[in-house]
Amino acid sequence: MRIAECPYCKETVDVKKVSCRKCGISLEGDFYSSPVMDLSEDQQNFVELFMLSSGSLKEMAKILGVTYPTVRNRLDEVIAALRQAIAKREEYKNDVLDKVSKGKISPEQAATIIRNL
Repeated sequence: MRIAECPYCKETVDVKKVSCRKCGISLEGDFYSSPVMDLSEDQQNFVELFMLSSGSLKEMAKILGVTYPTVRNRLDEVIAALRQAIAKREEYKNDVLDKVSKGKISPEQAATIIRNL
């Protein structure tokens, strides 16, 4: 199941725990993944279809049984959502750098956090 938002309040959820399917080891903390993961399930499916159809909106319209302008509008919605997710990531980077300037975390810790975004 893909979860991009809280089923109750519809706000974006944060990834707090990851675990290995093979060995079972788990890590907990604040994790940031690809901005694609911030998209809704429908938008993620759209991106997958977009990639599998080699970016052909005409092909996607045929597969989805909708008009080309409908597919183009959905693509524009996905692009807008991705831009918003990327902007949130940049805001987080700035927050990390602000913590360094206030002495709350070390530059090394900040570098590790930012490198893992």
